[in-house]
Parts: sequence; structure tokens; C-alpha cells
Amino acid sequence: MTNWRTQNGEIPIEQTRPFDTVEQMNERLIAGINSAIGEDDILFHLGDWSFGGFENIEIFRNRLVCKNIHLILGNHDHHISRNREGIQRLFSSVNKSLTLEVEMPTSSKKDKKIIHKFELFHYPISSWENMNDGVIHLCGHVHLPPNKRLFAGKAMDVGVDGNNMDPISMEEVLLIMENQPIKKLALPSDHHEERLKS
Repeated sequence: MTNWRTQNGEIPIEQTRPFDTVEQMNERLIAGINSAIGEDDILFHLGDWSFGGFENIEIFRNRLVCKNIHLILGNHDHHISRNREGIQRLFSSVNKSLTLEVEMPTSSKKDKKIIHKFELFHYPISSWENMNDGVIHLCGHVHLPPNKRLFAGKAMDVGVDGNNMDPISMEEVLLIMENQPIKKLALPSDHHEERLKS
């Protein structure tokens, strides 16, 4: 795919990104990632890395300065999932989902560290292990705008669409999730449903 437009030149209704081509989008994504994430930082990419075709997987990866990238497979990542030509070597890990525990220091002398737990998956899910204990679910896939990226409970679409096309830091996620209730979720509607109706 080299162009977002339909054959008659119209941008599809479900288009959620302000680009005419995949190349334009990739340039913006690369610039955003490289300005926010340093060489020794860790990037968790929640899927659809290879939307631009197999030949672009390594090109895109090589243009990012971050050395430590963990990929959660998305629905467009079939080449990476099958490990075509050993392509998984480009990533620190490749998983369908990932349970993540992050230890962070606190300013309190009493509590020297706090552990935050996350459930990472490309797709939004309505229930996950220990959600009632405050484990946070992060997903991509649904391309939600900023005003819809938060779900009813401790879950969030962290895709670039809802964050001005930039990656979101763990600190920002934790600030946003601090006031989110622990609650059973209703899954968000997204542009994929429009295709099912037609």
C-alpha cells in the first residue's frame, strides 16, 4: 500500500490520520519517536509495525535511534509473526501480549519503590488478569482520537492517533490512569466496525 486514498481519490471515512501516503505517515512517526525516545530508552510498540509492507519493516526499524524495542504483534504484522527471513531479530522481543511489571522510585523515604503492572495487547480487551487490583491495560488497534482514548476503567488506547501522532511515556500513562476507576469495561467503537456494516 503506497497511498491512503481510494481509487477515485477520496480519503475513506474511516481514515483517522492526516496523511495522503504511508511514506508521509512514516516520516512523521519516525520524527516523533526519535524526538521522544532516546537510544537507551525502552519502546513498547503495540502493533501494526509492518503496515507498509515487508520491505519497509527493516528500513523503518533502522531509522529509529532506540536500541531496545519490544513489539506486541498487531493484525498487520503477519510477516513478523511468521518471522519471515528472520525479521524478529530486529526487536528485543516479539510477543502476542505482554504482562509488564515496572519498578519506579518514589520520593517517600517510607516507600522506596512502587511497582506498576500493565497488560499490553494490540487489541482492546474487556477483562484481564488482576484488573480488579489496578493492573492497567494498554492497547492500540482502534485509532481513537484523544477524547476517546480512555476506556471506562484502567485501560487506554495508547496508539499515536490519540496522542498527536507521538509516543506516550509511561509517566504520562500513570498520571492519566491515577484517577481512572477500577471498573468492568465496555469495549470502544472504532473504524473497523464501519467496514463490517458495508
